Amino acid sequence: MSLIPSFFGSRRTNVFDPFSLDVWDPFEGFLTPSGLANAPAKDVAAFTNAKVDWRETPEAHVFKADLPGLKKEEVKVEVEDGNILQISGERSSENEEKSDKWHRVERSSGKFIRRFRLPENAKVEEVKASMENGVLSVTVPKVPESKPEVKSIDISG
Repeated sequence: MSLIPSFFGSRRTNVFDPFSLDVWDPFEGFLTPSGLANAPAKDVAAFTNAKVDWRETPEAHVFKADLPGLKKEEVKVEVEDGNILQISGERSSENEEKSDKWHRVERSSGKFIRRFRLPENAKVEEVKASMENGVLSVTVPKVPESKPEVKSIDISG
């Protein structure tokens, strides 16, 4: 038994060990990155692995999401409340055979959801989405900026 507790190792819960790291965490299980209380760890991992880039061009807002291994049937793109773009889906876990011996499991499985509040100039009725090689592309066209009309006035004199 070590006389110095390990703050980087696993938490121990031995009542006879005065250096046990059974410390109460007031935020444990309160909120996860998905915003859901008590969400399973595998769902959190899948949520955080849905990486999305958002860029604005003069004509549109373009979202690109890395979703490797997913088919377009497993992904949903929706517009909620008129201005919230939602990208969601589910990555299924592999079937486990009783004879299989797993050495490492690093790929996440579970549900994921990403939500983006679109700006006022978004044409939400004309959103287009496509998926190629595990990359989802969502294009939200912009309302063209109306230039103020300038009227020339003749000067008399």
